[in-house]
Amino acid sequence: MPTLSLGDWTLHTIEAGALWLDGGAMFGSVPRPLWSRTNPPDERNRIPLAMRCLLLVGHGRKVLVDVGLGDKNDAKFREIFRVEDEPTLEDSLAAAGHGIETITDVVLTHLHFDHAGGSTRREGGTLVPRVPNAKYFVQRRNWENAHSPNPRERASYLGENFDPLAEAGVLEFWDGASKPWPGVEIFTAEGHTRGQQLLRVEGGGKAVYYVADLIPTASHVRIPFVMGYDVAAIETMAEKRALLERASAENAWVCLEHDPVTAFARPVLEGHDFAWAERIEASRA
Repeated sequence: MPTLSLGDWTLHTIEAGALWLDGGAMFGSVPRPLWSRTNPPDERNRIPLAMRCLLLVGHGRKVLVDVGLGDKNDAKFREIFRVEDEPTLEDSLAAAGHGIETITDVVLTHLHFDHAGGSTRREGGTLVPRVPNAKYFVQRRNWENAHSPNPRERASYLGENFDPLAEAGVLEFWDGASKPWPGVEIFTAEGHTRGQQLLRVEGGGKAVYYVADLIPTASHVRIPFVMGYDVAAIETMAEKRALLERASAENAWVCLEHDPVTAFARPVLEGHDFAWAERIEASRA
């Protein structure tokens, strides 16, 4: 699995299985003949999506960003989304040399099921935190949104994935931008869902951005390529342009959470839009 060193931080991509979502929903108003060239769908128009988490090791912390879908979903859910369990979160962490019990912090970019579902697991008849010794962090605005979702997002926010964290006393809230650890910057992007938080990590003169659903796959580097799932497409496009302008000026890497092939890529301005100048492919644990 790809690993990057940034000064005192070491970054590992952590694969947590995959799921398949409708290609039309993933690309919004972009016609199928365009997106299907790079993201070929199955017979039900679904395209494969990784659930790629990021582990930051350094400064006395082990920070896991997002946790994938988890394993609590029933057979109907798994069939609809063509869920692939392997590799598991635990297996990928072990392959990187870290047990899940050693993780100190979990940053949830937002509480949609494919990002936060792995936060909890079943222990007998009880739901408990899956990362047993960690504090979890989410934006307060996203927590509030998850508990009063609009009709469009209601199916994406499942209380079983996050309410047990609050009940266990391991959930903490951030309100907007913050710098919780050396070289780590938290900032928000509101176009996909209200209260989504992203990360910038810097060290040793280098920087990496973890962009979650702002740029879910490599194909979404194009500014007009915006998901139908987004609550505010115009905001997403503006947020994406601002991030890509900053990242390209820094020659920074962008970590792509959902691309099945590309783990990291460097953006470059191409006319009035953006492309990738360099890519690092993912590898399964």
